[in-house]
Amino acid sequence: MKKTLLILAAGMGSRFGGLKQIEAMGPNGEFIIDYSIYDAKKAGFNKVVFLIKEENYKIFKETIGKRVEPHIETEYAFQKNDNLPKEYYELLKDREKPLGTAHAILCARDKINEPFAIINADDFYGYDAYEKASKYLDNVPEKHYGLVAYRLGNTLTPNGSAKRGVCEEVNDKNELITLTESKVTLKEDYIEVSPLEGKETFKTSKDTLASMNFLLFTPDLFQLLEDKFPEFLDKNKNNLDSCEYLIPIVLNEMIDEGTVSVDVLETTAKWYGVTYKEDKELVVDAIAKLVKEKVYPENLWQ
Repeated sequence: MKKTLLILAAGMGSRFGGLKQIEAMGPNGEFIIDYSIYDAKKAGFNKVVFLIKEENYKIFKETIGKRVEPHIETEYAFQKNDNLPKEYYELLKDREKPLGTAHAILCARDKINEPFAIINADDFYGYDAYEKASKYLDNVPEKHYGLVAYRLGNTLTPNGSAKRGVCEEVNDKNELITLTESKVTLKEDYIEVSPLEGKETFKTSKDTLASMNFLLFTPDLFQLLEDKFPEFLDKNKNNLDSCEYLIPIVLNEMIDEGTVSVDVLETTAKWYGVTYKEDKELVVDAIAKLVKEKVYPENLWQ
C-alpha cells in the first residue's frame, strides 16, 4: 500500500540560530531527517515529500536528497503564497514568514494522493511512532484522522520552555476531544502548562499525552483545509502579517463541528529535538547510544 511521509521543513530555527534541518547529529554526519526517513521506510512508508522554502531546494537536494533518493521515492514541494484566495493574494504575496502548518500541508497537495503522515523536519520521533502510524494508515476508519501522542515528560528539554499540543481531553474510544496549544515547562516532579489562548496555567503529570505534530491523514484533508482557509483569513484580516493557519487549531474546529474524529495513538518512544542550541549535545548523545545498542547502523545508508 502507498503511504507517504510529508516532512515539514520550511521553517527556520530562530532560537537555534539557522537551518536545524541540516545539522549533523549522527556519527557519520546524518541529520535528524535521515533517521526519520530510515524509521519510516522500515515501518512501511514508501514515499517522502519534503515541504521546503524554494530557496533552500539546492541545499536540501545536495545534502539529504542525494542520500535518501536511492532508497525511497522522493519529491519536493514549496511553501509559497501562490495558492491564496484571490482577494488576499495581493495583501499576502510579499509576506516572508510562512503562513503556518495547515497552509504548508496545502502546498503539498499536488504531490500526495494516498494516506500520509506529517512530521516536523527537526524532530526525532523514534521507530515505535512510525510503526504505529504505518499500521493505522493501512486501515484508516472513514472520517477519522490520527495523532501519534507522546507522554509529555518524554518530550521536554531541561534547557527551557517549549510549545506543545497538550491532549487535555481524550474519550473512552481514545478519540481526541481537546488539543490545547501551550507553553510547557518541566519542573522537578510535574509539568507547568500555560495555554497560549489565555486560559489559566495549570499543573499536570509527566504522563499526560501531547502532540508533537506527528499526524495521520487521508487526502480528503486537502479539500477541508482549502475550504476553511478563506474563513481563517477573514477572521485575521487585521493581522495578516503575523497570523498562522495551524493544523492543531483546524483539527480542533473539525472535531467541534463533527466533521472528523481524531484517534489518539500513544507511543512509547522518547522524542528528541533541538529547541535550543544546548539541546544538540543531548540529541547527539541519544543517537550515539541507539547506534551502540544496534538500533541503527553506524553508517545509516550503507
